[in-house]
Amino acid sequence: MTLADFLRDVLGLTGTHLGCEHGVCGACTILLDGRSVRSCLMFAVQAEGHELVTVEGLEGPDGTLSPAQEAFSANHALQCGFCTPGFLMAVTEYLAEGAPDVDDEEALRARLSGNICRCTGYQNIVKAVRAAAADVRGGAA
Repeated sequence: MTLADFLRDVLGLTGTHLGCEHGVCGACTILLDGRSVRSCLMFAVQAEGHELVTVEGLEGPDGTLSPAQEAFSANHALQCGFCTPGFLMAVTEYLAEGAPDVDDEEALRARLSGNICRCTGYQNIVKAVRAAAADVRGGAA
């Protein structure tokens, strides 16, 4: 059983979406020990002993949105929402690394290229990532 299927069907964590099921679209992205991975490419048993975070685990204990979630909402970085959980996980990893190239649009888009969105054209996603990075760094976007 894939990790994506286990998360969705056994644990009921349906925020992890299944798109291509070949690791290309990024919809199934989760964090494994703080690193983004495609859960459709892993067997559930491979995750044993590791720390997993899905999109359901991004908000704070009091329900406050994470910086990535807040920025995606404020900057209208989603339309249909199917790709959003995967993007949020990838962006969360990026923010944890300090968003090193957030001001270099080409590098930022390359960093996000593992997640595919068919609706937005990416402009508001890039804007949201920049806003989240500014929030995490304590500045304005």
